[in-house]
Amino acid sequence: MILELADIRIQPGQQAAFDEAIRRGVSTVIAQARGFKGWQVHKGIESPERYVLQIQWETLEDHTVHFRNGPLFPQWRAIVGPFFAAPPVVEHFTLLDPSA
Repeated sequence: MILELADIRIQPGQQAAFDEAIRRGVSTVIAQARGFKGWQVHKGIESPERYVLQIQWETLEDHTVHFRNGPLFPQWRAIVGPFFAAPPVVEHFTLLDPSA
């Protein structure tokens, strides 16, 4: 499984509207994507305009190829993109095997 971490900064004063938008965007758009396994979003305490979105994917390509290059990505960005203060910083991670 692959973990996508997206560090998102939104425009000040938009937290309530963004909270609704990100929930709706994930549940109605990203949840349809091939390889989507689950998600969490964390809101900043010290930096209330900062969010960390975590999405679990079956494979890296499910996110980087199938979702990013498919018809769902523009739908997702139409919902959440207007809130962005800057483009999100996105990275991918694999789970470290504790027994290795």
